Amino acid sequence: MSAKNGSRELIWIGAGVLGLLLLFFTVLFFRAERDPVAQIKFKEKRVALVNAMRLALAANSEAQNSAVMSAGEQDLLSFADQARAATAALEREQTELDKLLKERGNAQEVELMARVAQTLGDFQRIDKELLDLATQNSNRKAYRLTFGPATKLLQEMDEALSRIAANEGDSPPDNKLQVLKLTSDARIGALRIQVVLLPHIAEESDRKMDEFEAQLATEDRKIRDSFASLSSLLPPDDKPKLAIATSKYEDFDKLKSQIIKLSRANTDVKAVALALNEKRKAMLACQDALVALEHAIQAEPITTTIPSGRSPSMP
Repeated sequence: MSAKNGSRELIWIGAGVLGLLLLFFTVLFFRAERDPVAQIKFKEKRVALVNAMRLALAANSEAQNSAVMSAGEQDLLSFADQARAATAALEREQTELDKLLKERGNAQEVELMARVAQTLGDFQRIDKELLDLATQNSNRKAYRLTFGPATKLLQEMDEALSRIAANEGDSPPDNKLQVLKLTSDARIGALRIQVVLLPHIAEESDRKMDEFEAQLATEDRKIRDSFASLSSLLPPDDKPKLAIATSKYEDFDKLKSQIIKLSRANTDVKAVALALNEKRKAMLACQDALVALEHAIQAEPITTTIPSGRSPSMP
């Protein structure tokens, strides 16, 4: 019997100790919650996260714009990496701030944070699309092909035709004039194709690109007709030169198809339009939402358990 009584006493003592400990920690928690210094530090932490998000947002936008406008491949990739790093930082800060506000924020701040999350979602969707477009850089690739290997092929074709024209000194006058005209037509047609390709690459409108391609097709037919006519007029000694000119033009024509395909993709033109319009608006919406959240946090009153008439002392 005495053992049972002793066990009951131990149970009651243990329960009492646990109750006291629970009361102690509860009092400590609520005192910490109402400690002015702790409240100020908590406010400063949330404001710092908001400002860090605003800076990351601006850094992302700057890096994206630089990627869109960069001329070199390495610069583009470097700016794209910077944009991705800023986005990663933005997401980390968003996660931390959201957690703090759900744990200890008020209803208004939680609602404003939801608005921040929505605007950031829209921004990041546009951001991903813009980064994909910028890294494809189809227009710049088209320009490089046009001014590089495509120009070289046409120069080699032109040199072969020039040698044919120079070799017609002893030909009958009528034949000579015809050969000179046909070689000139082919050479001028090649120059016209080069001239039309450049605005095609920069063009945004599909309808206008259709018009450019119709001009390219017309010049292509003229060049091929000139080659066919030359083939029947030239002496055997000039046939190898014509074969070189024809081969160089065929290689150019294949390259021209690649250039037109890249130009049609228009990723650089689309990226610039996206950066100047949708992305700019999305970034401003994010910044407005973050500013509204910061103002709400700053407006929080600092409560204290110190009797009226006394100010909380700061350490």
